[in-house]
Amino acid sequence: MPTISVFYGIIIRMFFDEHAPPHFHAQYAEFKASIDINTLEVLDGKLPRRALELVLDWTELHQAELRDDWNLCQQQQAPNKIDPLR
Repeated sequence: MPTISVFYGIIIRMFFDEHAPPHFHAQYAEFKASIDINTLEVLDGKLPRRALELVLDWTELHQAELRDDWNLCQQQQAPNKIDPLR
C-alpha cells in the first residue's frame, strides 16, 4: 500500500485495485479510517477528532490530486506523492 503523504503523525495511503467509492486510508497512532475522496465521509474506522479535522482539511485542498491517484492505483500504477498539510 503506497504512502501518499505524511503530516502531523498522520499517514495517508491508498491500496491498488481497491473497491469503490474512491477513498484513501488514514492512520494516526493506533487509529485507522477510510475516507471517501468525493464526500469526505468516514467510510470505516475512526480517528481522534483533531486528527480527523486535519485529514479532512488536507483532503479538501487535494481532492483533484487524490482522484488522480485513485485512478492510477486502479490501473496498478504508483500514485503520486501529495504535499503534506502545513
